[in-house]
Formats: sequence, C-alpha cells, structure tokens
Amino acid sequence: MGIIYDDINLPEKVSDILLHDFFLMENVPAMMVKTVKNPVKFSAFTSIFVTRGSCEADINLSRYSIEAPAIINVMADQIVMPRHVPDDFQASFMVFSDRLVNSISACIKDLGIYQAAGSRPVQKIDIADLDAYNRFYADMRAISHSKNAHTYEALLFTTAAFFHTTVIKYFESMVVHDLEGMQNRIADKFMRLVQQNFRKERFLNFYADKLEITPKHLSRTVKTQTGISAVEWITRFIILEAKVMLRSSNLNIQQISDELNFPSQSFFGKYFKKATGVTPKEYRASNPG
Repeated sequence: MGIIYDDINLPEKVSDILLHDFFLMENVPAMMVKTVKNPVKFSAFTSIFVTRGSCEADINLSRYSIEAPAIINVMADQIVMPRHVPDDFQASFMVFSDRLVNSISACIKDLGIYQAAGSRPVQKIDIADLDAYNRFYADMRAISHSKNAHTYEALLFTTAAFFHTTVIKYFESMVVHDLEGMQNRIADKFMRLVQQNFRKERFLNFYADKLEITPKHLSRTVKTQTGISAVEWITRFIILEAKVMLRSSNLNIQQISDELNFPSQSFFGKYFKKATGVTPKEYRASNPG
C-alpha cells in the first residue's frame, strides 16, 4: 500500500502508510497542500474530508471546485493535481489498503457505493451530518491507535456501519443517476474505457470497436459531450501518466515507453514532445522527484 505524496512532507512513520491497512492524517493545512506542484498518483484508496475553506483540483483530468464540508474519494491509480488552495483550506485524510477496501466492498457491495464514488469523486456534506463525520473520524483514530488484536475487524465494521447509517443517502440517487447516464452518454462509456486501457491502447479504432460505433461517430459525439476530442482525451491520459512516472518512479525512459506500449523509446519521445513541448529527458530534468 502507499501513496506517492509528491512534495508533501510525510510523518516520521512512513511505514504507517506503506505497510498498515489504515492510515489517518488529520488537520492538513493549506501550506502543506500548496507544496504539490505536479500531478500526484495515489496507489491506495484515499478519502479526503475537507473540513474548512475551499479549493480547486483536477482528479483524473476533470476539474472540481470543492467547498467545505465535503468528501473527496480518490481511487487507487487516480491522479490528483491541486490547482488553487486558499490559505483557509484544511482537510483530513484516510488511507485504506487494498485488503481493507476489498473487505469493505464485500460488506456494501449491494449498495454500489464504491463504483459511484469512483465516478463522482466529490460529495458535498450536509451540515446536519458534520457531527456524524467527526464522530466517525474520532472512532477510526481511536481504533487505529489501539493495540487491540482485532483492530482490522474494528476498522472494517466501523466503516461499513458508517456507510450504512450516514453515507448511503448520498449515493442512493447517485447510483441510479450514474447507471442511467452510462446508458445514455457515449462519452461516459468512452472515458471509462480509456481509464482502463490507455496504457495499452492509444488508437481511436480500439475504443470505437468496443463501443460498436464508427471512429467518426465516436470522435464527433465525445467532442460534443465534453468539448474535447476523443483522441485528445487519450493523449491527456497517456501524457499525465508519463509525467507521473518520469517524476515519481525509478524507471528509465525506455522502461516507461514499454509500460505505455510504445513501439520504441524514440517514438515515445516524439509523442511526448509533441504534446508537451519538451522531451521526456528534459521534463524529468526540470521536474526532479
């Protein structure tokens, strides 16, 4: 488990994030978030409780305006880029291991919550529910700090109970709306396919075939529904992933090229430079991890 926290200064016990099933970091101030100058890729599910102020951030290339109180749910492998963080911003973070997420999902699978959280990462919280959220954080803090042999089970069932008693009302209508939207909007289906396949498939024909429509129809429809062409969406996902890998991994450029399924390092370099104006080597040199 773990998160690439870019330039954020982590607590001394990094193992609490990297090895444990659950990690809680509370009252993170704006000055800490403002140090993030480049996209950050999360490698574990993270729930961010915005307790004060507001901010703007890109989550997987979509821009969100967020005002407290709100929850931001970031799935594993999603990429976040803070855009505007005023000085009054404050938030708390809960990080869940894959093992714990899978156990929680098993408890709430019939509710469709996890899927809805992935498609709607930002959720405004009713003022009337603030006490419930604060109690939940206090309970999870106490459990994670305890020496109980059943800490994992306590975290699991406390979270599942909170979903069923408080969170579910935010997602019931959302789940239905998302299912209907996915039926009707080609762009929604396309974006889900791109998120799942862009590392291996960067050509429009692949996605058109999956959606059983012509590339021309796909391109025209995505442009109409999102304002950005289908090819540009694919390029944006690839370039964003490449930037994160160049900054935050030890892979060399050839290995990154292979990970993104380019036929050669040279081809990858030309693709990257066309999109960004600099070569992968130049980008890495000017943006050290």
